[in-house]
Amino acid sequence: MVTKVYLIRHGETEGADSRRYKGHIDVPLSEKGIEQVKRLSRYLSRNSSSDAGVKAVYASGLSRAVKSAEIIAEPYALAPVIVEGLKERNFGVWEGMSFDEIKEKYPDAFDAWAKNPLKFSPMEGESTLDVKVRALSAFNEIVNKHKGDTIALVAHGGINRVILCDLLGVPLENIFRIEQDFAALNSIELWDYPVIRCINYVV
Repeated sequence: MVTKVYLIRHGETEGADSRRYKGHIDVPLSEKGIEQVKRLSRYLSRNSSSDAGVKAVYASGLSRAVKSAEIIAEPYALAPVIVEGLKERNFGVWEGMSFDEIKEKYPDAFDAWAKNPLKFSPMEGESTLDVKVRALSAFNEIVNKHKGDTIALVAHGGINRVILCDLLGVPLENIFRIEQDFAALNSIELWDYPVIRCINYVV
């Protein structure tokens, strides 16, 4: 019996071109982001029969994930279930700052973060291990409720990377080697061991 998981990143947000750490800041989807997720929703609904369709949709509580999940859930007449454990990492004092601003204000810290995100955490923010604990706890609780089903989880770049690293056995030091674009689809099958069918697929 296989459990299928569509692990999805939310669509593009307003102000995404400024490359800022949004973290817990509640930023809405842009019009482009809404269209991105609609394309993905059509793709998923076309490629699954009514019998093998998505049985449940889960989302982080941040509005960019909730709106994305509502679009994904609509063809199946489902309402997304909010799970706070899927919320993006809290970036502490870096919240709302652009990459360039952080590099200028905290150059040594940003360099340490880029080189080893496991050992270094943004000041007053969550560590990668903290994020791993809550994200995997949420993920495992969800999939254990849906053995044999096909489900969708709509979360964030940081959360998805942590989950994928764990499933693939990739050390968390290498978390940034996995890309997660806006509205990216990661297709996972859970047998006796996880099989990743695709990573960062954008329709």
